[in-house]
Amino acid sequence: MNSETDKIYPDSGVELTTLTAKNYDNIMNIATLGFYRSFISRAIREMGIQPGDKILDLGCGTGRNTCIMETYLDDAGEITGMDISPVMERQFTKKCAKYQNANFVRQRVDLPFSLSGQFDKIFISFVIHGFPHQVRQTVIENIYTHLKPGGLFFMLDFAEFDMSKMPPLYRFIFKTIECKYAFDFIERDWKQILGDNNFADFEEFYFFKKYVRLLKAKK
Repeated sequence: MNSETDKIYPDSGVELTTLTAKNYDNIMNIATLGFYRSFISRAIREMGIQPGDKILDLGCGTGRNTCIMETYLDDAGEITGMDISPVMERQFTKKCAKYQNANFVRQRVDLPFSLSGQFDKIFISFVIHGFPHQVRQTVIENIYTHLKPGGLFFMLDFAEFDMSKMPPLYRFIFKTIECKYAFDFIERDWKQILGDNNFADFEEFYFFKKYVRLLKAKK
């Protein structure tokens, strides 16, 4: 989720400046020591994407993740990427140009929205932790509304952990690069939160020494 305008949430790290948005993929490569592509590919593989799936990629950014998901689809499948940033829209359009079943919607994910139809799978990657908790509820409601009955929600983000028990270097990096909302995010029970919003059948897939998790939930 990105913005070229003033931040709605001053302490958020997911509303990006124009400069950061333009260089987002390179920044992620550096932050993960070059492992981002292999990491995100492994996470997407765990989604079990079927050739005809209709997928919503919330806070899709440059389209990098969308392009990986596209490799699992046939002509019957479709991916809708959603982001607020015109910079990301231009990058998404360029990266996904060869996929006629990939489309972009410019829309904030943290405000109520209504798209035509529902989706088999909804994916959100390192976005929801950057909002105040009451705003995250709106994101979850948007997701539930736009999933088909029996559809699957995938949240790729930080896992739940005690920051005080992290190795000193990891803790320093986390506290330096992350916004204050992330510190709140890691302390919450996300299976309980999603369960309270009528999701069920949870599965978890861990990465980066269990500091990152792909949480799968069924509507």
